[in-house]
Amino acid sequence: MKPLRLFILLALSLSLSACAQTPQGGAEAPQGGAETPAEPVDTTTHRLTLLFVGDLMQHQGQERAARKGGGAYDFAPYYEALRADIEAADLAVANLEVTLGGAPYTGYPQFSAPDQYLTDALAAGFDIMLTANNHCLDRRRKGLERTLTRLEEANVLHCGTYRTAQERAQNYPLFVEKNGIRIAFLNYTYGTNGIPVDKPNVVNLIDREQIARDIAAAKAGEPDAIIACMHWGEEYWLTPTTAQKNLANWLFAQGVTHIIGSHPHVVQPMEVRTDSLGERHFLAYSLGNFVSNMTKVNTDGGLLVNLTLEKQNGQTRLVDANYRLFWVSRPALSGKRNFRVLPVDYPRDSLNAAERQRMSRFENNARNLFKKYNKGI
Repeated sequence: MKPLRLFILLALSLSLSACAQTPQGGAEAPQGGAETPAEPVDTTTHRLTLLFVGDLMQHQGQERAARKGGGAYDFAPYYEALRADIEAADLAVANLEVTLGGAPYTGYPQFSAPDQYLTDALAAGFDIMLTANNHCLDRRRKGLERTLTRLEEANVLHCGTYRTAQERAQNYPLFVEKNGIRIAFLNYTYGTNGIPVDKPNVVNLIDREQIARDIAAAKAGEPDAIIACMHWGEEYWLTPTTAQKNLANWLFAQGVTHIIGSHPHVVQPMEVRTDSLGERHFLAYSLGNFVSNMTKVNTDGGLLVNLTLEKQNGQTRLVDANYRLFWVSRPALSGKRNFRVLPVDYPRDSLNAAERQRMSRFENNARNLFKKYNKGI
């Protein structure tokens, strides 16, 4: 993982006073004394690259394929073809859509992955794990809390779920500063598959009143950008729902800078919006799956999104937004032992006919969708 500094918002109160002394004999002090030096202006251009991927899932077929014997697991092959992309980003963010709830390890409908699942993801270069999703309570309170413990032991930043309200208040929004640019991350889910949240645990649910308070807290931390990561929408829909669109509009109106979506398990359109001040705001409704054992059309791939922010003279702007499509090769298709996440420009002559056909299907469907619906990207 790349070294980061996590800044917890502190309330500071400064009181300054100055007294002008009167010289002996009662004469007034001369006017126009030495002026307080102005703070130096930072003219440096700061640059930060962010990478986002969608759902890191572990279905039962993935768990079986990763077994090495003796209780050991190997998930590293997932990342080999995209490791350079992940490591190149200053901050790499993923949606951890499994619990690390301990054995027995299970897939759908209630996920619990081996601890090695997290270890291999972090070794690939991910820096921040999002935990507010509909599967975060699959192992109830034990699973939520054990997942947080594993994340903390690995020294990885995370946001979305908390043991207590006090822990949330101390650590949310998640402020991350790197390369002279300060980001506030927010993370919410539409629900938890009907599993109630056991007190004192907290899961960030999509609630506009609470989100408005959180955005206000984010602004108080004086970030250069506020990024909302939303677990929302309808599974398998290729276009966003009206509710997604309305919520995105509301988030931007409240002051969110960029929005990254997940949950539908398929890629959905992206937009770059320009506001009345000329500032650009990125919106991805769904990045699809990063890795899964899903076989339904359009679920076997996803999006890797790169955003580049630049800060000059105190102003931070989005200067680049691009994406890379990738597809997941499964052992049932490849004949290989493990799953592999492959960019769609991966050499096709190294794939068999079945792999080439499925990769092409995913790529063509995604590009046709983007050609029709993407805006500004």
